[in-house]
Amino acid sequence: MSGGLRHLDETAKQSRKGIGRRDLLLGSSAIAAAITLPMPSLLSVTPALAQSPSLRPHIVYIVADDLGWKDVGFHGSDIKTPNIDKLAREGARLEEFYVQPMCTPTRAALMTGRYPFRYGLQTLVIPTPGKYGPPTDERLLPQTLKEAGYKTVMVGKWHLGHADRKFWPRQRGFDYHYGSMVGEVDYFTHSSANVLDWYRNDRPIEEKGYVTQLWGKDAVTQIKAHDPKRPLFMYLAFTAPHSPYQAPEKYLDEYKSIEDPTRRAYAAMITCMDDEIGKVVAALDAQGMRENTLIVFMSDNGGNQTAMLAGDVDVSKLKLPADNGPYRGGKGMLYEGGTRVAALANWPGRIRPGDVREMMHVVDMFPTLSGLAGASPDKGKPLDGLDVWATISEGKASPRTEVVYNIEPFRGGVRRDDWKLIWRTPLPSAIELYNLAQDPYEKSNLAEQNPQRVAELQKRIEELARESAKSLFLMDAMGAVKGSAHGPPSLPNDDAYFTQLD
Repeated sequence: MSGGLRHLDETAKQSRKGIGRRDLLLGSSAIAAAITLPMPSLLSVTPALAQSPSLRPHIVYIVADDLGWKDVGFHGSDIKTPNIDKLAREGARLEEFYVQPMCTPTRAALMTGRYPFRYGLQTLVIPTPGKYGPPTDERLLPQTLKEAGYKTVMVGKWHLGHADRKFWPRQRGFDYHYGSMVGEVDYFTHSSANVLDWYRNDRPIEEKGYVTQLWGKDAVTQIKAHDPKRPLFMYLAFTAPHSPYQAPEKYLDEYKSIEDPTRRAYAAMITCMDDEIGKVVAALDAQGMRENTLIVFMSDNGGNQTAMLAGDVDVSKLKLPADNGPYRGGKGMLYEGGTRVAALANWPGRIRPGDVREMMHVVDMFPTLSGLAGASPDKGKPLDGLDVWATISEGKASPRTEVVYNIEPFRGGVRRDDWKLIWRTPLPSAIELYNLAQDPYEKSNLAEQNPQRVAELQKRIEELARESAKSLFLMDAMGAVKGSAHGPPSLPNDDAYFTQLD
């Protein structure tokens, strides 16, 4: 993902009445009746039991790129996603799952368990000419799981540093990586700005095929070659349905009824990704791993509605295809449409099916997965994430009462309980306050009626801003990038390195 920026954002928050309850209704409509599901003894797994070494799960963490909140079947879309829908139907649909408003920050938050403003990745994304990445003193999730005995495999898009190999996946804890380093690649040529961006274990490779299908195939290969006795952590990061909007003819033909060619290609990309996810689940089953595998699926941010955030491809003349449903705004915005995403968790017999309408953030996945893996999450810097396993698996009340949407020199966003403040500081400054329980779609700005609430949340944003690291994007833009967010990727290409590998 690449980017510019804008100041809009939107959210829809269903009522949080009934702590620890689940809504059996699919989709984004308001809860008609919150029901506490009876839990068979088979599903009554305490967090302590789930974390015992004998039950340590394989973990397959799947990320979609720029996926609209409504662009999955379980949120009412006409786009066909039967495999994702099955995982959602038989697992927990995480209806208040938050991420950062852009790609690189979300991936960094997942990998560190810490908000990106703490280490300089809060602004936009790492542009193709960018030279930076997450500081190497940040401890990443694959490092933690690897130390706990997991085999760590990454298939797909990295986008957490590409100009220097010290930022690459295998240097940050993954045993294996196959995929791309920058934010987007052509789905057929595997290149960015005509520069090949396609690697296996640090070596550039050339091969034919459609990116989404190649990654699905490789994920299946890795699972089939894996010894089920050893726990596996697989991070499968698709670029679909990020631009450029390209899909194989077979999938385009499935959507001939969609007149708009961009929406048709977008739908085709999502269905192709869904098919590959289905193959991954089937491979887990064939390998005898499925019953002890936790699958998590999410988008890295809301669907894109702004041409300047689409990346290197010019989409200014296109009608952008993503649909965030009732939520306001999209990618790059602090509104719910940019930060509340389609997400689910599925582990047969360990997660009770249903909607989870409890607040959680992607930073929570670091301590949650570490806890399930029997790993120590506290060897590195202090985490912002909280262990939300009981919330995911049983629908219990979330320990999280605050979400930090982002902290930047020019804007900040914080939610405490049901109150959310967006504060944009460039003149003329603007303040928006929403009660998400009463106004999930952010239609009524209550800032003037609630000055004390505004002051409290502004004070919190100021506190966090004082803790912030300088934005690496803004620093880099004044130097190496020279103000440009696009251009040929700064990928290393020295023969001496490959000789050393030999």
